[in-house]
Amino acid sequence: MSVIDEVLAANATYARQFSLAHLPGPPARRLAIIACMDARMTLEQILGLQTGDAHIIRNAGGIVTEDALRSLLISHHLLGTQEVMIINHTDCGMVKFRDEELRARLQQASGTATVAPACFHAFSDLSENVRQQVQKIRSHPWIPAHLSVRGFIYDVHTGQLHEVAATPN
Repeated sequence: MSVIDEVLAANATYARQFSLAHLPGPPARRLAIIACMDARMTLEQILGLQTGDAHIIRNAGGIVTEDALRSLLISHHLLGTQEVMIINHTDCGMVKFRDEELRARLQQASGTATVAPACFHAFSDLSENVRQQVQKIRSHPWIPAHLSVRGFIYDVHTGQLHEVAATPN
């Protein structure tokens, strides 16, 4: 049995006991989170959230990409979110390579160059990356100044979340 078959079987069990149809579309806690896709981060457990509490936008590195920004704009302007968290984490794979190295590796393996993705968004400084992602949101002309945007690093070894100062010390 494949992993997909296993999770489909688990979904069948879940669906038989499903009790969340009453939840509204807007997030109850008016919170949006942009976080890394790392499988070690179960954000609902880390943050004490329940299903329906927050919009969670995930990608490799917790990067404010065009698509993440698109989702955030919809979350705020159409669904009422008022606070945003950026969450990166220790031991992130995005600090373990450079865009150019990965592009060359993939071109070598496939024998072809491509147009997309134009960038993998690798970075070398975790705190600086968090600050850059916060700044991308705060500087966007469609994001109102009153929207709270804060950045954090999750420690995968302790489970603790640490806030990143807006400016380096």
